[in-house]
Amino acid sequence: MDQTADSLRPMDLKAWLFAGSLILPFATAAAQTGPYPVKPIRLIVPSAPGGGVDMLARFIGQGLTEQWHQQVVVDARPGATGIIGTSIAAKASPDGHTLLLAWVSPLAINPSLYAKLPYDVNKDLSPIMDVATIPNILVVKPSLDVTTVKDFVALAKARPGQLSYASSGIGGLSHLAAELLKVMTGINIVHVPYKSTPPAIFDLIGGRVDALFAAAPPALPQIRSGKLKAIAVSTAARSPIVPDLPAVSESIPGFSAETWYGLMAPAGTPQAIILKLNAEIARSLKAPGATEKLAVQGFVVVASSSQDFARYLQSELVKWRKVIKSTGIQAE
Repeated sequence: MDQTADSLRPMDLKAWLFAGSLILPFATAAAQTGPYPVKPIRLIVPSAPGGGVDMLARFIGQGLTEQWHQQVVVDARPGATGIIGTSIAAKASPDGHTLLLAWVSPLAINPSLYAKLPYDVNKDLSPIMDVATIPNILVVKPSLDVTTVKDFVALAKARPGQLSYASSGIGGLSHLAAELLKVMTGINIVHVPYKSTPPAIFDLIGGRVDALFAAAPPALPQIRSGKLKAIAVSTAARSPIVPDLPAVSESIPGFSAETWYGLMAPAGTPQAIILKLNAEIARSLKAPGATEKLAVQGFVVVASSSQDFARYLQSELVKWRKVIKSTGIQAE
């Protein structure tokens, strides 16, 4: 046997390993930036068809289909405050062909509202984009003698436990927005939960409850007709949807209770795909006329970067965890 050849074998092995270590990162990056998409994209919406989030999903899907020539199938999976659909998306293959469009409740409220969930937002999902927000408006019955947030807080303090507020259900944003207002001002107002927004608005118009944080689309027609009185928007600053309406934060600094819609992918989805989706959807959302078209439906386009959305999501998780813990709210 050639001893010289034998003596070189360990060095040859090290050389091959070293060469492989140099090649592997480039091979991985190449795999991540390979052809995408290669089949139809499934966009899961964890709510019933026909609602605002479904409309937003179809707008996004149409833009991607036109640009990439791959069909985007909007898959409505309602139930359990978004838990069912979100769980399905979290367990999907992380190849960019299954996405999730969800709102604040499944992504930032449910993790603190429920003792156990079939998904972990931080471990099972990857943020792609904060797509859009819808302002919530603090509305009161017309007979209530208030016109500003300061008026409302002062009246509530003068009549502790006598004013009531409606919500679209326990643990929803309309509920937590009012609870945040209570925490930040020390007022005592009574919660009257409903199963959805329409009956809550109906009873508010009828004077059976005093106030409600209502999403702009169902509230604006009632405000314009004079059936409800608008006090303020719950967004961090004034909303372009109702620019003349002050924000609650102008009277109560730091107050923010936004209904936002976030696009997510299963954890482990290649970063190159995340960035490609973000760039293309942002282009579609900011195309001429797109912002105006969505504004008619009550949406304010955000189209954030994935990094900004990741930071915002963490801040929302922390905020609502504090509110839920301090108030003792429990899911039904």
